[in-house]
Amino acid sequence: MAGSMRRIIISTKLAPAAIGPYNQAVQVDNTLYISGQIGLHPRDNEIVKGGVEAEAKQALVNMGHILEAANCSFNNVVKTTVLLADMNDFTKVNNVYTEFFTSNYPARAAYQVAALPRGAKVEIEAVAVIGDIKDSN
Repeated sequence: MAGSMRRIIISTKLAPAAIGPYNQAVQVDNTLYISGQIGLHPRDNEIVKGGVEAEAKQALVNMGHILEAANCSFNNVVKTTVLLADMNDFTKVNNVYTEFFTSNYPARAAYQVAALPRGAKVEIEAVAVIGDIKDSN
């Protein structure tokens, strides 16, 4: 088949297993699509305690493990979407976000939504590019 592309399912036990008909991440050629991560701890599949900051940190730790499973890092992320149960939490989540994304920030959108899975306060999804990224100004 001309123009066919390769699909690879990315999965790691270091991040929570999918809780529905989806995968942690799907790679097509050199693009990685990471499913929305909430603050579930993979040990017990429960939302971490400590509020929106703790949830955002756990969501990004989970994302980091998924990125590692695809031989990537946060530097490979080119786009994120942040979903918030309350837009008033944006600054708190942003402060945690900058602990993981320290330079070459990805493009981003943020939305307040009516509800998130498992009563989460924040969910973060991402698109990454596989490979060595060279920055230019």
